[in-house]
Amino acid sequence: MQAAVSLGATYLGEARCRFLVWAPMAERVEVHLVSPREEIVPLTRGERGYCSAVVAGVEPGSRYFYRLDGLLDFPDPASRFQPEGVHGPSQVAQPRFAWDDGLWSGLPLRDYVIYELHVGTFTPEGTFDAIIPYLDDLKELGLTALELMPVAQFPGGRNWGYDGVYPFAAQNSYGGPEGLKRLVNACHQRGLAVVLDVVYNHLGPEGNYLACYGPYFTPRYRTPWGPALNFDGPDSDEVRRFFIDNALFWNSEYHIDALRLDALHAIVDSSPQPFVAELAATVRRARERWNRKFYLMAESDLNDVRLVRSPDLGGYGLDAHWNDDFHHALHTLLTGEQTGYYADFGRLEQLAKAWREGFIYSGEYAPYRRRRHGSSSRDIATERLVVFGQNHDQVGNRLGGERLSQLVSFEGLKLAAGAVLLSPFLPLLFMGEEYGEVAPFWYFVSHSDPALIEAVCKGRLEEFAAFQWPGEPPDPMDDATFSRARLDHSLCQAGEHRVLLDFYRELLRLRQELNLLTDLGRQDRDVQAYEKEKVLRVRMNGKLAQAVILFYFGQEPLDMSLFWPEGGWRKRLDSAETPWGGPGSQTPPVIQGNNDINLRLPPQSLMIYLRKDSC
Repeated sequence: MQAAVSLGATYLGEARCRFLVWAPMAERVEVHLVSPREEIVPLTRGERGYCSAVVAGVEPGSRYFYRLDGLLDFPDPASRFQPEGVHGPSQVAQPRFAWDDGLWSGLPLRDYVIYELHVGTFTPEGTFDAIIPYLDDLKELGLTALELMPVAQFPGGRNWGYDGVYPFAAQNSYGGPEGLKRLVNACHQRGLAVVLDVVYNHLGPEGNYLACYGPYFTPRYRTPWGPALNFDGPDSDEVRRFFIDNALFWNSEYHIDALRLDALHAIVDSSPQPFVAELAATVRRARERWNRKFYLMAESDLNDVRLVRSPDLGGYGLDAHWNDDFHHALHTLLTGEQTGYYADFGRLEQLAKAWREGFIYSGEYAPYRRRRHGSSSRDIATERLVVFGQNHDQVGNRLGGERLSQLVSFEGLKLAAGAVLLSPFLPLLFMGEEYGEVAPFWYFVSHSDPALIEAVCKGRLEEFAAFQWPGEPPDPMDDATFSRARLDHSLCQAGEHRVLLDFYRELLRLRQELNLLTDLGRQDRDVQAYEKEKVLRVRMNGKLAQAVILFYFGQEPLDMSLFWPEGGWRKRLDSAETPWGGPGSQTPPVIQGNNDINLRLPPQSLMIYLRKDSC
C-alpha cells in the first residue's frame, strides 16, 4: 500500500515537477498551471485511481489547481502551500532549506517538558518567526519541547487549527513552509524538541474539497465536527496512505520530533488492523531506518491503554498518552467546580491514584458518563503519560476562556504547578501559565460562510450546557475575541507574575534534581491521601536519595500530626515562604524523623524535604 512516490507536487530539479493525486472519482484529471504561466497538462491514470505526470518548465513558486473532468478546479489535497488560502491555488514548494541541525537526533521521551502554544496568539505578529526570540527564555526556564497547536492550512487567519483542510500545508498567515522550518531549526539549535498537533479524525468544513476527489469520508460514522474519515471501508487503504504519508512528511520534511494525535476517540475503525496501529507500526519502521527519534502521542478521552501498550501485548504501540484524569482531579480540588465532567471528580484520593497509576478511571463507574469508564494504566511507564494543570482544551472550552490564574489564588497557582511539575509523568504547560497570564483563550474562527458561522456558534452553546455557566460566549468571528487572547509577555517582569515565573523555574530545576537523585519516573514512591485534612503526601525512595512532598489543598491553616520517616530531613522548597510571595511558613527547616511530628501547614501550600545526606 505504501509507495515511494510522494503525494502532491514534488520538485525534481532542473525545472521539472512530479504531480501525483488520488482521484478515483474523476474520469479525467489535469494539472491547471496558473502562474507564472497558464497551461493545462493531462495526468496519466494508474492503479487504484492515482493520477500522475512529470511536467517540465515548473519551478518552486509555481501555482496550480487540479482540474477534474474538465469542469472544476480544486487545490491539491496534498498541497504543500496555500499562499492565497483554502480556496486559492496550491504552490510548488521549495525543497531546499539550509538546516543547521545535522547533529540533532531528538530527545529521549523521558526528558520531555512540553510547552504548548498557539502560534497566532503567542506573539503580536502571530507568526513562526516571531516565536524564535522567546526560545532562549523558554530553554532557560527548563522546558525541553515546544508543542504547536495545529498549523495545517485553515480558512482565514484566525483559528485554533482544528479546522485545517490541507494536512501537508503549513498555514500561510503564520509564515508558511519556510517560516515553520526556520522555527524548527532554531529550536533544534537550542536543544529543544518540537511537537506538532495533527488532526486525523476529521477535516474542517470550509475549503474541504477532498470528497470531490475520492471517498475520503464515510457516511457510516459521524464525528462531533462533521463527516468521519474512511479508515475501514472500500478504498480506505488509500485514505490511510494519505494520512500515514502526512505523519512521515512532518518528520522527513520539517524535522518535527513528535506528533500529538488529536481526539483519537473520534476515529471509528472496525478493521482487524486499525489505522492508528498501522500508523504506529509504520512510524516505528521509519525511525529505525532514519536512526532518529520520532514519537506519536495520543489524545483520547477513553482512557484506553491499548493505544500505548506494546503490539506484542495487543496494543497499538503509540509512545505516549495525554491524561485528562490528572487535570480534572487537580482542577476540582483547586476550584471546587463540580459541573459537567468535573462531576466525576473532587476527591483527593483520585489525585493520589493519578500519581500512583496515571488514569483515575480504570474500569470504575463514572456518574457523568453513566457507565464504567477506562482501563488501568498501572503497568504503563510514567514517562508515557502527559499531565497538565492547563491546556488549550481545558482553558478554551470554558465559556469565559478563563485560565487558572483567573480561577484560583496565587497560592493555588503555585500548588498546581508543583502537582504537575513534580509528578513522575511528562509535564505540559500551556503558554503563559508559567507567569500567570490573564488573557482569556476563547474559541475563534474566521470562516466566510454565514451558515457555517451560525452552526459553529450553536455548537459551542450546546457544548457549554452541561457546565451550567451563566452568560454567553463571545462571538468566535469577532476579531476582538482573537486579539484579546494574545499573550502579554511583559507581565512576567514584575509583581506576582515575576515571582510565579521564578517559582516555575525553581520547580523545573528541582524536578531535574529529583530525577537524578530519586529516579522520579520509577514506581518507587508511596502516595497517601489524607482526605479529611486535604493533604497529599508523596514519598520518593530513590537509590541516591529520598524525598517527601506535601501538598495541602485546604483554604485555612492546618495543624496536623504525621509520622515522619527515619533520618534527618532538610526542607528544599516551601511555596508559603515569603520569597515565593507566600504568607510565611512555620514548618521547620530540618526534621528529625522516625517519630510523629506536628506541622502547621499554610493554606494551599506545598513543601519538599530531602534527606540531609542527599541535600
